[in-house]
Amino acid sequence: MIRTAAFLAAAALLAPGHAAAARFAVGVDPGASVPRVAADLKTYGHVSRDLARMRVLVVDGSSVRGVKRIDGVRWVEWLGSRRRSVAFTPTDPLASKQWYLQQDHAFDFWPDLPVGLPEVKVAIVDSGIDLTHPDLASRILLARSFVSGSVADTQGHGTFVAGQISAAVNNAEGIAGIAIPAELLVAKVVRADGTVSLEAEANAIRWAVDQGARVINLSLGGLRDPKNPSRDTYSPLEAAAVDYAAANGVVLVAALGNSDQAPTSPWPYASYPSALPHVVGVSSLTQGGSVSSFSDRDLVYNDIAAPGEDIVSTLPRAMTRENPSCLDQGYSDCGPADFRHSQGTSFAAPQVSAAAALLIAQRPSLSASQTVTTLERAADDVNASTGCSSCPVSRDALSGWGRLNIASALTAVTKGSLPPPDRFETNDDVGAHAPRLAGARGNRVATLDYWDDQTDVYPIELTARRRLSISLASDVGTSVRLRLWSPQTRSVFGAASKLEVARSKQVGVKQRLRYFVPAGESGRYYLQVTMSRPGAGAYTLNWAKR
Repeated sequence: MIRTAAFLAAAALLAPGHAAAARFAVGVDPGASVPRVAADLKTYGHVSRDLARMRVLVVDGSSVRGVKRIDGVRWVEWLGSRRRSVAFTPTDPLASKQWYLQQDHAFDFWPDLPVGLPEVKVAIVDSGIDLTHPDLASRILLARSFVSGSVADTQGHGTFVAGQISAAVNNAEGIAGIAIPAELLVAKVVRADGTVSLEAEANAIRWAVDQGARVINLSLGGLRDPKNPSRDTYSPLEAAAVDYAAANGVVLVAALGNSDQAPTSPWPYASYPSALPHVVGVSSLTQGGSVSSFSDRDLVYNDIAAPGEDIVSTLPRAMTRENPSCLDQGYSDCGPADFRHSQGTSFAAPQVSAAAALLIAQRPSLSASQTVTTLERAADDVNASTGCSSCPVSRDALSGWGRLNIASALTAVTKGSLPPPDRFETNDDVGAHAPRLAGARGNRVATLDYWDDQTDVYPIELTARRRLSISLASDVGTSVRLRLWSPQTRSVFGAASKLEVARSKQVGVKQRLRYFVPAGESGRYYLQVTMSRPGAGAYTLNWAKR
């Protein structure tokens, strides 16, 4: 079922540009010359050095647009505002109703509308799109229907999601999309009755990957219930499609799920596909900072939170024409009641997809895992002090790593150190994507993440009457273990214990495993590196055959 979501239009965006004189504080990088930066700032107005010993200069001027581009400038703050940065503010007529832009810090990273960012292909697997919508037409690269009929969106959901991600900015039309450099690949997978064809979804994901998508948004889902398999909707086909995309370096973002479509509320499990490995599950926040009552909970698969109530976005104009007296034709405030006040994690997820596209545009060499880890670790913690009385400090089942903060994530990929990439993913199980441990000896550096990548599997060819020695050193916590599985193993998940031929003696940051291959037992074995408690980081694996 599709998970609808929308957001309360209330809070204003950041303050507009200031024509009158104002004071700005400018931070200077530690390695830069304060006098040189002060000299460069004189073109903007009088420069005070009273705080120079703190590596801070104060400028009196009508505008500081472009100051952040001066070599040596670390940050800029307008001293006439309680806000913490000078930011680009979109001029689109309905931008003031997009309250989530401010909470996401969507444009805070740039003092001006960024130009020259490389284009990033973002796929939307949903209900189609209004191809001629004035806020979207120029952003659509390709569109294809994987169900009967055209790609036209008769339900509105896909067009709504598309607007959040990539509605044109500063075009004097409607709203502002977050992913300024996005090119849309639109795949329609929703039937006329509102249901999603799993085969269509799988084909759409494959198509999007083959067309070069760097990000895929999946604002759809099916119930997950590990305690009741009869109503659990896990699909091996969907999992295979997700694995194909992840193995090809695509960032996958999905709605966590809504409890109004679950047996009880709040529902304690993320829906599929957000509960699959290498998919970013997004939960919903209210404008006041709490987690939405309908948003599913999940300690492992809830990765990040974003606003999920009363969003204003694009809608097919055919739908808004049914309300002809409404001025904002083509936008949700002129749509059916469900869209004027819709809610759900479906409309939280596109904000994260858009953020991923911005990070990739800012640093195109980012891998999918680096993009996701940066977004998650740059999130602002959600707890009682931020408006969520039921959210504990740090990562939790309600909000994951916390509230999306696009500016912090962009700062991290621009100036911070990146998380280590893992070029061997996806190697979560026995299968085609598991990279072999080849040769008589060698080593491999990879990563584990309890919340997204708990297991790595490596095939290794062993000869009878030979000895295998494995060692591992990690910084991922104390819960790592090595296991060796026999050639008869088809999956390490749920495998019979008799298929496990060896394991390290105890969990820990350092591991050793030794195995003597019996006579007549040559074949392809499978080494599993797994973790059982929260943590994340890199490990070094060494092997030797004697």
